[in-house]
Amino acid sequence: MYRVNISSIILQRYETDDKVLDVLLHLPRHFFMVSAFEKIAYEDRAFPIAEGQTISQPYTVAYQTQLLDVKPREKILEVGTGSAYQASVLAELGAQVFTIERQKKLFETNKLFTYLKKYPGMRFFYGDGYEGLPTYAPFDKVLVTAAAPSVPVKLIAQLKTGGKIVIPVGEGKVQRMLRITKGEGATLEEEVFDNFSFVPMVEGKKN
Repeated sequence: MYRVNISSIILQRYETDDKVLDVLLHLPRHFFMVSAFEKIAYEDRAFPIAEGQTISQPYTVAYQTQLLDVKPREKILEVGTGSAYQASVLAELGAQVFTIERQKKLFETNKLFTYLKKYPGMRFFYGDGYEGLPTYAPFDKVLVTAAAPSVPVKLIAQLKTGGKIVIPVGEGKVQRMLRITKGEGATLEEEVFDNFSFVPMVEGKKN
């Protein structure tokens, strides 16, 4: 069922890297969701999680991950931990993941999530995603899993030269997926991809 519901749909809609697809085929998505959705956890759609947030559909996770072009041992900042499903995909690809969540209840839940203990290099932070994690910068890559009205300047500043940020941008119900590469002298190369719909990226922290 997993391969029928996820791999065939992803392959039909987007030519996915074999390494990314393999991670999606073997990562137990139902672990990251409430038990009420267990029987339909592998359908290619988003589902609600706590605090009004969502776990993205596998197609979206595959799309963002492939755009990020993850390499083993890269230092990646993820903005919007949510269920930690996307963070786990990055960790499975060998990245050192620094993930930040503004919803304190989600942050605390993930800190206690036994399955995530298999990723000792994954680090969790409670904070404002717009601020990033300047103490741990610079990062090789940044992945944003919520829709921002514009690209946060502080996240660009925390990228290494040659680093990339993948982020959905737009204030309406539909956003454009962007990939921005930081060049020498802080020059920026922007690439525009498909339309998606994400929950909004909100400033500040929520208790």
